[in-house]
Order: sequence, then C-alpha cells, then structure tokens
Amino acid sequence: MLAAMPPPATSSPAPSGAPSHRGRGDACPGALRLHRADDGALARIRVPGGLLTAAQADALGAAANGLGDGEVHLTSRGNVQLRGLGPECGGELAERLGAAGLLPSARHERVRNIVASPLSGLDGHGARDVGTWLSGLDALLCADDGAAGLSGRFLFVLDDGRGDVDALGGDVSLLARDDTSALLRVGAAETVLRVPGALAPRAALVAAAAFLERASDTGAWRVSDLPSGGDGLLDLVAERLREAGVDVAAAEHRSRPGRCDGPGSGIVTGPSSGSATLSAGLPLGRATSAQWRALVDTARHEGRGELRLTPWRGVVVPGVEPGRAAKALDALGAAGLVVSPDSPWTGVGACIGRPGCARSLADVRADAAAAVGAAGPLPVYWSGCERRCGHPRGTWVDVVATPGGHLVHVVRDGERAEPVPAADGPDGLAAAVAAARRDHG
Repeated sequence: MLAAMPPPATSSPAPSGAPSHRGRGDACPGALRLHRADDGALARIRVPGGLLTAAQADALGAAANGLGDGEVHLTSRGNVQLRGLGPECGGELAERLGAAGLLPSARHERVRNIVASPLSGLDGHGARDVGTWLSGLDALLCADDGAAGLSGRFLFVLDDGRGDVDALGGDVSLLARDDTSALLRVGAAETVLRVPGALAPRAALVAAAAFLERASDTGAWRVSDLPSGGDGLLDLVAERLREAGVDVAAAEHRSRPGRCDGPGSGIVTGPSSGSATLSAGLPLGRATSAQWRALVDTARHEGRGELRLTPWRGVVVPGVEPGRAAKALDALGAAGLVVSPDSPWTGVGACIGRPGCARSLADVRADAAAAVGAAGPLPVYWSGCERRCGHPRGTWVDVVATPGGHLVHVVRDGERAEPVPAADGPDGLAAAVAAARRDHG
C-alpha cells in the first residue's frame, strides 16, 4: 500500500519551472476543488488517457453550458477544464460528473493524471494497445488509499512504443516493447527497469509508492523536485518491485529528442480496412458549444461512441466507416475545428490570458488570432506572463507577453534561445512568429 501523506495546506501554486514542495500546499485544481479565476471558478476534470464515452462528453458539454462559459477547454495532459463557473455550483457539478461516471473516487479525482498514446490500437503502430494498462492503472489508483497522497501534478505516462507521450516528461512512465514486456521509467532517468507487460500497471503503482516514500522526507510533489532529480529512486523502486514478487532487470532507454508530436489532423487509417479514425484539433485548445456538439455527434453516429482527448489539445474519433470518413471530417471542419495540417491553427496554442487570468499581461488569445499566419514546421505557444502555464514540451516557439511587449523565443528541450522582441501590432507579431517557426523548424 502507498504511504499516506498529510493533507495539503492551502497556498498559491509555484511559478512554472520552480520546485514545488509539500510545505507550499498543492493548489492544483480539480473537479471537487475549484480554483478561483478572474472569469469565475475553474474546474479541472481528470480524464485518464483522454478516453470519454459520447455520454460522458455530452455531460461535460452540458455542464459547460449550464454552469460555465459554454466552452470545453483541453489541457496539455488531455484533461478537461470548465471555466466561468458560478461560485455556488460545486455541488451540482459534482453530481453531474458523478452521474456520468467521471468521478469513480472522490479522494483520488485529482491524482488520476494518466496520459496514453492517443492512437494506440487504432493505426497499427506501436508495440501494443495500452488500453488494458490504462484501465488497470486507473482502477489500481482509485482502489489504493495511499495513492490519494500523490499531488495533482504527478503524471503517469503510458506509451505504446511509438515515443509520442514518452516525450511529455512523466513521473512514472510505462513504455511498451515488442517482446510484450514494458520499460518502467521513473522521472527523466535513462536507466529503466524491464518488467512483464502483464504486471506493468502494478509496477507503476509500486513506483509511485516508492516516490511517496522518498517524498515524505523531502517535501517533493514530483520526481524532478527530489534532491538530485531523484537519483537513487530507481534502486528503491527495483527493491520494492522485487519485494512484491515482480521480476525486474535494468536497461537503458533514451527518450526521443526534439519535438513532441501528437496525431496530425485528418483521417488516420489502420491495419483493418473496415475502420478509420478522425483526428481534429481545437483552435487554441477550446471548443465552443457547437464544436463540442459536432464532435460528440460524430463519435455517436459515425464512430463507435468514443472520443480520445490528446495532450496536444486535439480529439480523436475512432471507428468511422472509411467510406464516410471524408464527409465526417469535412463536417468537423465546417464547425471550425482543425482538420488539416495546412490549417493556420495547426500547432498554435495559448494560455487563457486576459481577462480570465489576473496574472496575464495581455489577451494572448486575441493576439494569436490576429497574428495567425501560415502553418509552420514548429508549434507556437502564446503566454500572458512568465509562468507560461500549459506550454508544450520538446521544441517550440515561445511567445510571451511582458510589460514592454511580446518576446519571441525558440525553445529546444528546455533550452531557451535569445529572445527576439516583436514589433508592435498584429503584423509585427505575425512576422516575428513566422520567422521563428520557419527559420528554426
């Protein structure tokens, strides 16, 4: 069993990139712990693996319309945020989410941070379908009392072997291998543990327990917060796994460097000629009521009644009959979703900015819309302040608002190049961003 941790104190979250410690309090919002923002209360609903039934997606859309600003906002972990919520709606929201099966455990609702390869089992790539890992790990988490001691920032990653979500920087990662085994990574270490694939979810939970064991002495929220970045933690994980009767062996594995890419927009085919998958992006990571309805209706009437939200703020709709896929994709495009890699909105993201965030120095969503140009080889992310909430990983163009105007950087694996001040106005911003995307892609 995971060691229980003391209840968190209330405080403000640490700035992006700064160590977070238990003494500061875990202020990460959830579905039951709402965060107060300038545009109303905010709820963050964890959606393990981004997997939603059409009925659950319907419930989220209805909650956004009935209780919030009417839009469904996606996060960089494939979760859902509802914004503009009224101050007294917490009880009704919890009722709605519980009835839809989105709150299997109230005590664990903020720790169900699990990302999984969105196309796993759909396109014929990857070493295995990680769907059973996803359901197994979520069930183990919700059944373990000690797991409630994990922070709302702690991240589990389930990569089917293609290397997409492996690049997202999980605290505990499972990487599928062709021999049916799994590699267990803790933090960013290149030394990993090979474990039987059938026991992979259990091994991930044991690794989380070992982290909590170590964190109880250090106050860390994530593996990267541990002294020396968690050196020695893998040895403790191996020891705990062997005590649990799991065969482990050390191995080496280097994450794919550079960009961190998700599914491209369009039609994705698989090994079976009887089914296709639609992949669509949400401009700036948010769907209007009409756009969300279009996605839900497509999943229900054209697909198999399922949506998969991606960490790149997109939506995958599996199970579409190939002969109807192009027409269904066109309908999503007509609703204003990103359905082609040539769309100007491909790879463009932004934080909420003004007026929703008091810290923001600009309405970065309006800035992005005014300056959006042709699609480029690099993603671009607009931030209203130095915190850069929700920014991508890998290589990307960073546009940040400062008191003196916007600065444009290129970020490669966490290393930020010298900033380039953008000229005032949409044309100046557009030119600076286009040059960064083009010259550094």
